[in-house]
Amino acid sequence: MQVVTSTNIPEYRLISQGKVRDIYEIDADTLMLVTTDRMSAFDVIMSRPVPYKGVVLNSITLFWMEKFRHIIPNHILESDVSRFPAPLAKYSDQLEGRTVLVKKAKPLAVECIVRGYLAGSGWASYKKDGTVCGHRLPAGLKESDKLDPPIFTPSTKAELGSHDENISMAEAEKILGAETARAVRDVSLAIYNEGRSWAASRGIILADTKFEFGFVNGELTLIDEVMTPDSSRFWPAQGYEPGKSQPSFDKQFLRDWLSEQPWDKTPPPPAVPDAVIEETCRKYKEAYRLLTGRELAI
Repeated sequence: MQVVTSTNIPEYRLISQGKVRDIYEIDADTLMLVTTDRMSAFDVIMSRPVPYKGVVLNSITLFWMEKFRHIIPNHILESDVSRFPAPLAKYSDQLEGRTVLVKKAKPLAVECIVRGYLAGSGWASYKKDGTVCGHRLPAGLKESDKLDPPIFTPSTKAELGSHDENISMAEAEKILGAETARAVRDVSLAIYNEGRSWAASRGIILADTKFEFGFVNGELTLIDEVMTPDSSRFWPAQGYEPGKSQPSFDKQFLRDWLSEQPWDKTPPPPAVPDAVIEETCRKYKEAYRLLTGRELAI
């Protein structure tokens, strides 16, 4: 198993290279998603990877997708590289643990965010005018306060190097159509609530998370990553105290370090020191261990 920052597999067409994932077309109905160790923050790819981060993200996603199968179908076809098409065998050391074959889906043009706690851009918006993505919240809330019930706060999908923008449910309905927007809102909340309960039983607060959906043969399907440290805020339940930012098991540690640097959040990013890379890696692996009860052999 290797640290992977990018892939080059000429046997198949590379159709996308995003902030983290390299996506190849295997055939007319199948894609291969390779979750690399590239690290992005503030929608900018860092100059150094976090070793084996992609294995952690892929493993957590597979764990959640199986757990939520009774709520919504997902796009996974195969995760065992030994059962991948024969031309991929020589790349198995790169692909192992970080790669899945999936059904080709038509992705929705909106990211589906659920917030169960007041943090990040939600907290910034609330401080400004008491609202978060069109939701009027009670007065007097503090940073990191629990939101009960959780709220659905969609965002646009930005091109690489640009920033996603929070939008209201009404705007999501204009983009997706009212029926689809309401369907993804309802399933996002259902998945989040079940995931939040599971995480709580493991000593983790799932503060917020982002989902991606698409249509496969006309059926709404869960795609991409699910409740990973890249797409979520995970806080330790022990020591949780509203009124301040919380320690985390996700890339908030890296974001916090970056926020202290003289950087305008546009490329190129500052050089990330070894200590920050190592601590970020440790937090990702600890998130997997706590959520699943398993250890990753990396």
